Amino acid sequence: MNVFFFIIFLLFVALIVRLGVVQIVQGEEYSKEVNRTEVDISKYPAPRGKMYDRNGRVVVDNINVPAISYTVEKTTKATDKLETAQKLSELITIDTEFLKERDLRDYWLARHSEEAKDLLTKEELKLEPKETYQLQVERVPASEITKIQNDPKEMQLAAFYTKFSSGYAYEPQIVATNLTKEEVSLVAERLEYLPGVDVITDWDRYYPYEGVFRSIIGGVADGIPQDNESFFTARSYARNDRVGKSYLELQYEDYLNPRKAQLKYTTNKDGETVGQEFVDNGRRGYDLKLSVDIELQKRVDEIVESRLLEAKRHPDNYMLDRAFVVMMDPYNGDILSMVGKRYNDGEVLNYDVGAFTSQYEMGSTVKGATVLAGYQHGISHGTSFYDAPIYLKGTKPKSSYKNFGWINDVNALKVSSNVYMFHIAMRIAGISYSPYMSFPASVEDFLTLRNYYAQFGLGVKTGIDLPIESDGQQSPPPDMGKLLDLAIGQFDTYTPLQMAQYVSVIANGGYRVQPRLVTSIHVPEGEEELGPVAQERDTVVLNKINNTDEDIKRVQTGFKLVTSAQGGTANGYFKHDVAGKTGTAQSQYWGPVRSYYGKSVYNLTFVGYYPSDNPEVAFSVVVPWARTSRGEDINKAIANDIVNAYVEVQKQSEQNQTTTPNNTTEEQSE
Repeated sequence: MNVFFFIIFLLFVALIVRLGVVQIVQGEEYSKEVNRTEVDISKYPAPRGKMYDRNGRVVVDNINVPAISYTVEKTTKATDKLETAQKLSELITIDTEFLKERDLRDYWLARHSEEAKDLLTKEELKLEPKETYQLQVERVPASEITKIQNDPKEMQLAAFYTKFSSGYAYEPQIVATNLTKEEVSLVAERLEYLPGVDVITDWDRYYPYEGVFRSIIGGVADGIPQDNESFFTARSYARNDRVGKSYLELQYEDYLNPRKAQLKYTTNKDGETVGQEFVDNGRRGYDLKLSVDIELQKRVDEIVESRLLEAKRHPDNYMLDRAFVVMMDPYNGDILSMVGKRYNDGEVLNYDVGAFTSQYEMGSTVKGATVLAGYQHGISHGTSFYDAPIYLKGTKPKSSYKNFGWINDVNALKVSSNVYMFHIAMRIAGISYSPYMSFPASVEDFLTLRNYYAQFGLGVKTGIDLPIESDGQQSPPPDMGKLLDLAIGQFDTYTPLQMAQYVSVIANGGYRVQPRLVTSIHVPEGEEELGPVAQERDTVVLNKINNTDEDIKRVQTGFKLVTSAQGGTANGYFKHDVAGKTGTAQSQYWGPVRSYYGKSVYNLTFVGYYPSDNPEVAFSVVVPWARTSRGEDINKAIANDIVNAYVEVQKQSEQNQTTTPNNTTEEQSE
């Protein structure tokens, strides 16, 4: 008995000691374990940054739209998703076109978990879960997928399940937008029976000026693109985040992307949510101030469409299907208007992006660069060449549209002499012309002339703040005689934007300025007005051409004579004081209609600036694939119209700015 009592005594002592260790020594540690919680952050949509035009008008806005979201918690199972999907499908319907075959396979496996086990052998069941699931996905019977595809209800359930499963835990997934008030109410009234579902405010882009400038603004994708997933996830994007997918929306994604609202979820050690709290209300992305005058853009848009339709009525212009205009400030590079139109099956479509992504032979509009290249090479001011057909061995005669006889540099620009430019090209190549000679030019001579042109932005990218800009096309010469065609703009191709940059160099006195569409980036404060500047986008001068001021003034004089002197190729076409250069490039059709390939066409162009002294705006007009050389003079008509529109818009803007507070008060009192 004593031995037993002693043993019991020892056991009690051991128990007391152990309790002391648990409560005193390790008490704090065990207490933390009992009360252990984890915190997860859930992010909710916030609007993207807005875009304003140069005068503060909202060009791209946001509108709030009700949306239904689904949030997966750590304890959520596939059966929970299926049950909620079934309930939600009885209240609303969603689009199913996004579903892929893989989505349907995943849905079938979730819905038929027991049958899914039979898709594996006993040995395969011992593999890692990732490996076994991949095998199951591959072995889902094709007949089962067909059954789902043929059953609208099953497709709805598959769509809901796929939406529910597209993100991580505590990452809200947008399930449906564009809902009616009745649909929103039905879901909101039953949220307690729909675990994980919530009705939230989402955002969508709104364009007050509808289609005007729309294509250059670009689009927004619902979810990060798979081919760039690692790029965006490394920057803390969720897979369902909206991202810019083209043009300005893509180019300025880092600024337009908002800071999302953040909701903190607290879970216990069993993964159950025990609390939630908003820790950040978020803010919209930074706002962009554009260089574009949206009212001018609207006017030019209407002009180009009207003139294109008018030219299409001419029976010879059946291949003509597009026209472009670019207007920019020649000193700071601001793009004031960039318009492209394309005719298709009786409808005129927006093709603004073609102004910097498509390229054409521009014809005589490049002759200003050719003359300045000649000056750089050592040809003196006032040098005269005899304008008569050039005869080269093995080729057709090359000539101007008429023989001008002896002609100097300024008059060659005025009347658009081809032969004068041929002689400049031969001088650059070191060739002394004699009739019926073999043309001894070399590839290096092409490179030399192209390098001269590159100073003006011809054949190189302009540097505009947009993706996928074209730099034109420079083909290897099939024969050396093409050097003469290059000198008159009938070999290499350039974009309408390159032509605007080139003529800006002549207008501003020799500086190649980088075009820009965004002039500043702003902190988002107000709803209607721009906030404080976060970043200025300064004017960038890319280079100065290797010409003197006298060289440039000489070409400016020639450009002025084009529009104002007897014999000028655009004399009498302009209401206002414009200087510029016409162009008509003989080319071949290579547009969207293959049956027309190889047919002879004319590219009608014009580059210029207004006014001729101290220019405010430089511009290019490009109308490819006209069938007649005159083409109803559409290039000159558009040029005159857009300058008139610019003057009128400027006057209206000045009138709006000069309205005084006193006048406003008097009107109110009356």
